[in-house]
Amino acid sequence: MKIKVLLAALVIWSLCTSAYGFNNASANNTIRIGLKRRNLDIHSIRAARIYAKHNHKGSDMNLGALRDEIVYVKNYMDVQYFAEIGIGSPPQHFAVVLDTASSNLWVPSSKCIFSIACYLRSKYRSRLSTTYTKIGNPSKIPFGTRSVRGLFSQDNVKVGSSVINQQVFTEVTREGFFTFLSARYDGVLGLGFQDAAAERVTPVWYNMLLQRIVTQPIFSVWLNRDTKSRLGGEILFGGVDSTRFRGQRTYVPVAQNGYWEIEIGDVVIGNNSTGLCKGGCPAIVDTGTSFLAGPTTILTQINHAIGAEGFVSMECKTVFSNYGNMIWENLVSGLQPERICHRFGICTRNGTSGVSHVEEKMVARSSKLEKLPNDESGLCSFCEMTVFWMQVELRKETTKEKAFEYVNQLCEKLPDPQGKSYINCDVFSLPHITITIGKKPFPLSPDQYVIRVEDNHDTRCVSGFTALDVHPRRPLWVLGVVFLRAYHTVFDFGNLQVGFAESA
Repeated sequence: MKIKVLLAALVIWSLCTSAYGFNNASANNTIRIGLKRRNLDIHSIRAARIYAKHNHKGSDMNLGALRDEIVYVKNYMDVQYFAEIGIGSPPQHFAVVLDTASSNLWVPSSKCIFSIACYLRSKYRSRLSTTYTKIGNPSKIPFGTRSVRGLFSQDNVKVGSSVINQQVFTEVTREGFFTFLSARYDGVLGLGFQDAAAERVTPVWYNMLLQRIVTQPIFSVWLNRDTKSRLGGEILFGGVDSTRFRGQRTYVPVAQNGYWEIEIGDVVIGNNSTGLCKGGCPAIVDTGTSFLAGPTTILTQINHAIGAEGFVSMECKTVFSNYGNMIWENLVSGLQPERICHRFGICTRNGTSGVSHVEEKMVARSSKLEKLPNDESGLCSFCEMTVFWMQVELRKETTKEKAFEYVNQLCEKLPDPQGKSYINCDVFSLPHITITIGKKPFPLSPDQYVIRVEDNHDTRCVSGFTALDVHPRRPLWVLGVVFLRAYHTVFDFGNLQVGFAESA
């Protein structure tokens, strides 16, 4: 891939140094930038959204092809951590999100005159900078379900005490009114890969290396768990601060698809395996979102275990009521789980392709389908979740009655796609949620995954888990601040790997 060419160029100079090792924080050629933290409120929690989709058509693509098709974006409403940077000479200051799940640098422009949101934050004024270079090409950057638009420009960027010369960035000239009106930041500084950058411009992090501002191709992230401290956390470019973590670090390779994407294993609730990711699931490591996102199938089990309030899904209960007995019988008889919902005609591929002639006749005669709503994709998801939940219970040798009772409860705990799940602030009785990375357990305690938010001078508690469904055969996870606050993280660009150790 193209990234290999760039990596080769970046590491040639490192081969001339002494034995490869990570510099301590006191070494030269590192940049330390402190992070500011804000408290979340109910509005931010409710407005936060993350999205991921595959850019493909049809269902004949294999998983290898799908791996390069994920598009992941969010609206940053739940962002808690910011840093201050400068653009231009003399520097014009901006509060930006340091985001490992995007790759562009963008800030509002003085040319943004038709968006009210631009008047509420700092704007870049090219005429005030002696190092500005005009580019002028149009730029479009995904933002939630929409995008921000502007023009590419070039100027010096100050990060910490260092200056990156002639960095290409976007002057945003159009911002959505409702999207940005309540945002607490000016822009975003992406720390992802160039493959994911709009127009493949060179990211800030790449230029730090190319201009030899830092001499080791790594950066590390520490988020302060002490909510009373003025220091929210820090990012160290070019090194690792050994005082910010304890114990051994676990490294896992990065999938080369434009994101800091790794593979995780089984997700365990208390001592119980959820089973879905035993064979591996992709996960994007994301400093730009507060939540830990995952497939509804498992998030519903987590909500049930921690007592989070969901919403009663009539579609889920309708599918379960109509097909529960048949699903159970098919599982007991040994039918492949992935074929069951297709057999009932709830899930189809191009009509009824992939379904046998006998099954087509059964679908045609099925009167129960007439009782269901017309949203096939939603019904298919409910059916596949029901099959999965029953399969998990069957493996535990649970009785049919107990399994049915459990699935019925899970239908009531489905996460609300338009909001978040509230839970009791008394967290001491809640189970640990453990994510397996590199075959090692990374547990999250209740006080780490429960988010406390402000609500009219009162405090409410929200589950730190939120639903994200991309593809039924390849569930995607997002390891946001809920996870990163518990684990000090090293983004090793030179070896294309990410490392985790317990935060100090």
